[in-house]
Amino acid sequence: MTLDKSLVTIAPKSFQAYEDAVVSSGCSVSTMNENVGALIWTDYSDPQGLAKMIHENPQLEFVQLPFAGVDAFVDILNLPVRFACAKGSYREPVAEHALTLALSLGRVIPERVRATSWGRKHADSLYDANILIVGGGGITEELIKLLTPFRVNITVVRNRDLPLEGASKVVLFDELDKELPSADWVILACSLTDKTRGLFNKARFELMQPTSYLVNIARGSVIVTEDLVEALNSEVIAGAGVDVTDPEPLPEGHPLWSAKNVIITPHTADTNVQVITAFSIRIRENLAAYRGQGDWVGLVDPELGY
Repeated sequence: MTLDKSLVTIAPKSFQAYEDAVVSSGCSVSTMNENVGALIWTDYSDPQGLAKMIHENPQLEFVQLPFAGVDAFVDILNLPVRFACAKGSYREPVAEHALTLALSLGRVIPERVRATSWGRKHADSLYDANILIVGGGGITEELIKLLTPFRVNITVVRNRDLPLEGASKVVLFDELDKELPSADWVILACSLTDKTRGLFNKARFELMQPTSYLVNIARGSVIVTEDLVEALNSEVIAGAGVDVTDPEPLPEGHPLWSAKNVIITPHTADTNVQVITAFSIRIRENLAAYRGQGDWVGLVDPELGY
C-alpha cells in the first residue's frame, strides 16, 4: 500500500464547491480506496457512517468534519486519525445573527410583531450594557468586534484562563453563577460538551435579572427547554432569542412557540450557501496543512470535545 497524500475522498455527499476546493489545494478527488489518506466528511447526522468508514480504511490519517460543533462525533474522536472541524469558519454570520437577536429582544420585537394594538412603550439599549458571553471561540471573537461600538462591558466565560481582545474580563466556568446576576444580556456561544449540556436550567435562570435577555446561537441542549419556557412565562427573565432548540426541529405546538417574548429562528444563523462557501475555505486550508504546506486550522481536542 502506498498512501497518496494528493488523493481526497468527499463523503457521503459532495458539492462542486468542495471538489473545486480540493483541486485548488493541489489534490484530487477520489473514491475511497487504500491509497486515500484524507477524508472530507459532509454529514453531521451520521457519525456511525463515519466510524464505519474509518474502521474500514485504517490508512486514513485526516478527517475534516463539517461544522464547528463536534458533539455528534464525540464517541469516535478517540479513533487514530487527526480530526479537524469548522470552528471559526462561520463566525461572521453567526455573530451577526446573535447581535440581531440581542437588538430585537431589547426592542421587544417579539411582542410588537404579534401586537394588534398600540401597546406599551419599552426599549432596552445595548449601549453601556453588561454582556455575558458563554464560550470563547471564534464566534465570540467576532461578536466582541460587533459589540464594540455600543461601549458594552463584556465578560466572557470560557474553559481557559486566557484573555480575549475587547473583553473587559474573562472568567472560568466555575464563576458563571457569580457573573449572571449582573448581566443585561447573556449570549450562549459555547460548544456542546458534558460540561455545557443543560447548563442553563431553572436555577441559573433564577440567578439572572428579571430585566435580562438570553440569546442562544450555540446548541439547543445547552438550555433545558422546559425551564426556559417557565422562566419566560413567569417573567423570571425578560426574553430569549434562540437559533437552536432542544428538540430540533422544534415541533409544531411546542410550548416554546407561544412563550412570552421569545424569538425562534430555525437554525439559520448560517445558511447552506454561507456554510458551503466558508467550509470550502477550510478544506483548502487543511488539505494544505495535511500536505505539509501550511498550518492546521480548527483541530479537534478529543479530551475537550471541541
